[in-house]
Amino acid sequence: MTSSDKPENASAASAEPTGVAARNWAQASADPHYRAAVVDLLGALAYGELAAFERLAEDAKLAPTLADKAELAKMASAEFHHFERLRDRLTEIGEEPTGAMEPFVAALDGFHKQTAPSDWLEGLVKAYVGDSIASDFYREVAARLDSDTRELVLAVLDDTGHAGFAVEKVRAAIDADPRVGGRLALWARRLMGEALSQSQRVVADRDALSTMLVGGVADGFDLAEVGRMFSRITEAHTKRMAALGLAA
Repeated sequence: MTSSDKPENASAASAEPTGVAARNWAQASADPHYRAAVVDLLGALAYGELAAFERLAEDAKLAPTLADKAELAKMASAEFHHFERLRDRLTEIGEEPTGAMEPFVAALDGFHKQTAPSDWLEGLVKAYVGDSIASDFYREVAARLDSDTRELVLAVLDDTGHAGFAVEKVRAAIDADPRVGGRLALWARRLMGEALSQSQRVVADRDALSTMLVGGVADGFDLAEVGRMFSRITEAHTKRMAALGLAA
């Protein structure tokens, strides 16, 4: 997944880990509810990375130059490597990867169907803006996970290079034709709404995940913290829009 201008979660970054976040997987997974939530999280991420690989490979067909095509192919390869790490981790903890991914296929495929780009630039904006919103959400969740799972999740959310590439190409297109900016700004706003809705659907459809996030398992968010989390995600989105030269 791509990511840039990460949400500023000062409390998570500066405070010493407590509760589940201070434990490793062997300790934390003794709680069956926590284990189920992590399996769901890894399954959702794994399918997200597999879908990102497929989409980037498809977007490469729209690339205007051979160099652009090669760059997207390289990024697609990085996304597939992230998928492999998640798949292997699921196997390592005794879970069947396809079974862990299956519950999230409909929601993620629905998101991509609703936000299919019509051209090269829309594809770049989707990868930079849309995927980054999902990454921000998962990064917020990762701060409350056991140390082993947290390390893996943060690693697979690392930028594959798409952020800088997308900013360069989109800004160049707007400089060449300022009218492009208005169309892409509208597209990015739509992506914001769809990505947030998709993240909420993924959680709401899985009892283990929703219980983990809103108290009960791990170090869940209270309702006030949920509001602050989405405020941080929105602020990061605004920064990305500015980096692209688009109005939020």
